[in-house]
Amino acid sequence: MPPSLQRHLPAFLRPHLESLSGVGLILGTLFFAASLTPTLVPRTYLTQGVLAGTCFAAGYGLGVLWHWVWTYLELPEPKARAARVINAVITLLCLTVVILFLWRAAEWQNTIRALMQMAPVTSAHPFKVSATALITFLVLLALARLFQRVARFVSRQVRRVVPRRVANVVGAAIAILLFWSLANNVFFRAALHMLDASFREYDALLEPERPQPTAAFKTGGPDSLVKWTQLGRAGREYIASGPSAAEIKAQTGQDAKEPVRVYVGLRAADTPQDRAKIALAEMKRVGAFNRSVLVLVTPTGTGWIDPAAMDSIEYLHHGDVASVAMQYSYLSSPLSLLAQPEYGAEAARALFVEVYNYWTALPQSQRPKLYLHGLSLGAMNSAGSAELFEMIGDPIQGALWSGPPFESRVWRAITNARNPGSPAWLPELRDGAFVRFMNQNGSPVPADAPWGPMRIVYLQYASDAVTFFDYRDLYRRPAWMDPPYGPDVSPDLRWYPVVTMLQLALDMSVSTHTPIGYGHVYAPQHYVDAWVAVTDVRDWPADALTKLKQHLMERARAAMDDGEGKEAAYDNRGG
Repeated sequence: MPPSLQRHLPAFLRPHLESLSGVGLILGTLFFAASLTPTLVPRTYLTQGVLAGTCFAAGYGLGVLWHWVWTYLELPEPKARAARVINAVITLLCLTVVILFLWRAAEWQNTIRALMQMAPVTSAHPFKVSATALITFLVLLALARLFQRVARFVSRQVRRVVPRRVANVVGAAIAILLFWSLANNVFFRAALHMLDASFREYDALLEPERPQPTAAFKTGGPDSLVKWTQLGRAGREYIASGPSAAEIKAQTGQDAKEPVRVYVGLRAADTPQDRAKIALAEMKRVGAFNRSVLVLVTPTGTGWIDPAAMDSIEYLHHGDVASVAMQYSYLSSPLSLLAQPEYGAEAARALFVEVYNYWTALPQSQRPKLYLHGLSLGAMNSAGSAELFEMIGDPIQGALWSGPPFESRVWRAITNARNPGSPAWLPELRDGAFVRFMNQNGSPVPADAPWGPMRIVYLQYASDAVTFFDYRDLYRRPAWMDPPYGPDVSPDLRWYPVVTMLQLALDMSVSTHTPIGYGHVYAPQHYVDAWVAVTDVRDWPADALTKLKQHLMERARAAMDDGEGKEAAYDNRGG
């Protein structure tokens, strides 16, 4: 730090800031600048500031580590006079880089906002971003120095009985174990227990705007095997929402049936297997197997089901659809994945086995076509619910999985096996007879290309960080960043070591705050196209499909305006 700046520092700050590593400040500045470049989702000044501060801290830490290695190897360093000159030049260059990147930040954010049809911003609020980044960096620096002091204290105690360098390793190891234990077993677990209890109480609240149904065929009604209070908040929303036969007929101009929706909440039984048995019994009671189409839905963490997905298929098939879902957690998807990663897979598997065994026992000419569906965490768990070898002799008809999270093994295996030259954000697999990928512009496979006996469609947006985040972005450029970019990805997007991973981690956490049809918010019109492909819809002319898409989009926007969409986004779409 230049001496002229040191003299103007407050006395209490001077020793702390004077001890900062010059190399760390240089690398931190470069990381700070890189964090201002665009990735997948627009940022507010607050999220940008937290991201910039975190990236600065990461760069600073790497710079400190690099300087320590240099010193440890006893490599030559510049003399004091030369070092002052070098520091002054580097300081000037760093300030120039920061000013230049802050000046362009608004322009970069607008490249994303334009693609998502959002109003442009006139300023990136550089002072607010810098202040937020500084606070974030100081907090992280304080934690790092606390860790350092703990490691040194332990090392001094151990040095009495072992050599100095061995003591240093022991001190660092014990400090790591202590901090990890506190973070994971104390703070993290306590927070999860508190959140789980809070979500459980919230899930039990009865919404006055959703009264208990009185129809006999409705789950949660007077004759239902599942009580209205046992459905949970997401289950009650699912049963109470959705189009009626009259609404469907008004839109299509044709006779329609009342869609059948079955839902079993966590309070209905203690184990997934017992809840699956209740679900099957309820399906028999309401005549779900008498419909032409049957959909096994795996919900997201809290049990939420995207209405855009299920409304679409119910309209397309004139209400002749039955669907069933089971809740497996009270937590939102990211928390559920962290705290109970096996629960969703176990519940999805239990429901599939129960329904599939009954379905295969029915005469083929008298049973509905069977499909799987899931969004986000639900897509990953749904894909793992069915084992291919058990369906070889009697396969289901297909699946629609939207916004699969990056940890989905089936999705990743298919993406990695894509045809040469096929982009990772919209892959093609062989001739497309088994699985196809779709985005806002449909599928690269022609619609009239032949399908095999089972149709699987992945609906994903290139701007969805829940799908495309990867821990390995820390050190290598992901394949989906190879040109050409997706239609909703900024042309100014670039890969930077460490920084890009942190950027995408932030994108993933706010990916539900994008407009409908981008990020992790899937649009009804894209669900319509996907269901048409998966369920082989042929009785809808092009103009009628266009009107249906407009109607469903208006319905989705009305739900957002009523507040349901915001609540749903909080419940579900974070992966």
